[in-house]
Amino acid sequence: MNLLFIADPLEHFKIYKDTTFAMMREAAARGHRLSVCQPCHVSWRSGGRVTALAQAITLTGEPDAWWRPEGDAAPLVLAETDGVLMRKDPPFDSEYFYATHLLEQAEREGARVVNSPRSLRDHPEKLAVMEFPQFVTPTLVTRSADEVRQFHAEHRDIILKPLDGMGGMGIFRVGADGLNLGSIVETLNQHGTRTLMVQRFIPEITQGDKRVLIIDGEPVPHVLARIPQGSEVRGNLAAGGKGVAQPLNDADRETARAVGRLLAPRGLLLIGLDIIGDRVTEVNVTSPTCFQEIQQQTGFDVARTFVDALERVLQRGR
Repeated sequence: MNLLFIADPLEHFKIYKDTTFAMMREAAARGHRLSVCQPCHVSWRSGGRVTALAQAITLTGEPDAWWRPEGDAAPLVLAETDGVLMRKDPPFDSEYFYATHLLEQAEREGARVVNSPRSLRDHPEKLAVMEFPQFVTPTLVTRSADEVRQFHAEHRDIILKPLDGMGGMGIFRVGADGLNLGSIVETLNQHGTRTLMVQRFIPEITQGDKRVLIIDGEPVPHVLARIPQGSEVRGNLAAGGKGVAQPLNDADRETARAVGRLLAPRGLLLIGLDIIGDRVTEVNVTSPTCFQEIQQQTGFDVARTFVDALERVLQRGR
């Protein structure tokens, strides 16, 4: 198959841990042909089809110069590929939003896009948890400083975060004393012009923020617990958390299956569910990670499972 990966620049990849690289490596090992581009390389001319200025590549197996180009970058009609994998990292900003519209048009022309661009748009990673109130800690989404103060008065120990954050950026904890609550709200909501999320603090964060991967509706049997270090309350690897692979427990398996059964039919082949204790905190769908960390620590080949599912989905669409 011919696969197009829409991603960040290849020179930014850290291949020892990058999940998109793990997908590419597994796909290439099966003989699939790879091309790459960035969202800025996708265009649509009136009267034509959605096209990307794409670069065909070969993986070298070397740790540094890990890929080489095959010829020059050339226009590629997305509908003429066998599959398009949207793997651009967050944030989900206006340009990402526009990219989903272009990819949805490509779908109308016959392209197969993973994850579905409409579902990427309809499931922002913080807000998506609100569809599953049975699994989440008490949560408030608002612009109102007064509502945040009321939420804090009720729950006493809270987490505040921006809706468009990633990697733990912009996350604050406010305890029972309410210290700096007003300043933090002003910082996050920009004096009432931006929406933020507030959640009751989950003390089980000390045991890790578990990343549960769901592939075609089924959870992977191992999770990566991102454990905060030192005085941090953030377990995100980008914020210095330590990743420890663990077997998926029964409670989290049932939660993941319930979420996966609902979301996979919407075109979300790969989901990264974040669970603290037994509470879901995020539903990651843009470019879920942790394939390599799980494989390196447990031997379970997540990329193989993913490409198996990808092949099934793309072959069904032929």
